[in-house]
Amino acid sequence: MKKIGILFGKERSFPMAFVERINSKNISGITAEPVHISKAVQGEPSGYSVIVDRISQDVPFYRTWLKNAALTGTAVINNPFWWSADDKYFNNCLMTQIGVPVPKTVILPSNELPDDTAHESFSNLEYPLDWASMFKYVGFPAYMKPFEGGGWKNVYKLRNADEFFETHNETEQLVMLLQEEIVFTEYYRCYCIGRKYIRIMSYEPRNPHHLRYVADFKPSAERVAQMQEIVLKINQYLGYDFNTVELAVRDGVPYAIDFCNPAPDSERTSVGEENFEWVVETMANYAIERTMECKPGLDNLTWGEYIKRSALPVRN
Repeated sequence: MKKIGILFGKERSFPMAFVERINSKNISGITAEPVHISKAVQGEPSGYSVIVDRISQDVPFYRTWLKNAALTGTAVINNPFWWSADDKYFNNCLMTQIGVPVPKTVILPSNELPDDTAHESFSNLEYPLDWASMFKYVGFPAYMKPFEGGGWKNVYKLRNADEFFETHNETEQLVMLLQEEIVFTEYYRCYCIGRKYIRIMSYEPRNPHHLRYVADFKPSAERVAQMQEIVLKINQYLGYDFNTVELAVRDGVPYAIDFCNPAPDSERTSVGEENFEWVVETMANYAIERTMECKPGLDNLTWGEYIKRSALPVRN
């Protein structure tokens, strides 16, 4: 019997619906359940062919446990090795190399010294930084937000340099991004599963959280094709099997605003019934697909095009 597991925290509607949906299909030799961990011993298989990870971004124990599971043959969705290395600034940098429009962005050293460092630890860093050229590049209004993490935490809209310095002084040891504001006419949140299944959802980030999927605009067929191409390219390069990409449309151009969400919001109460049904069914089918492809004891992870190309031998 091959098992599909889901590892999760406080959320309930998606994990339990996912388990129930797989089991309701009555596929011979495949069953699904919440992941159960009673011990963690190096080199021992997890007992699962596929694990969908919804919580390790907040629990370091789970993250390293998943790496051992992957090492011993489990297909972990999403790849815990890549997720550990990924961050929003790198993602933006990668997009500039593959032709995906992104807001102008710079990264900032933390306002306070990290623990166990001193001023001498930063002898390679010019200070004060060339603030004027960075402000000119990004422009105001701008947004400041952490270079990693999510959930709209510690995100600030800044109208000028004075507000920037006042706010940056309050960010303590956080490493922040300063990012161009994209004044959009349409905004979309796009599920991408398996680097091939896409659902484009009209999204209004300026609404209260429970109303953000209630928007009065819909994409044209041309816009849908344009966004699908962008979403596929992003996830194929990053190697995410379950992600959301947020696109803000300015002057007819979709800009990738946020595309590092490998444990994307899938709760029924926030995404709405139709989107919830799509993500449960599509993710259940994809997990089954991956289970059937899983080869015991081998590397069953997904690796993005960036990593694959980096690993190719250099040709003279």
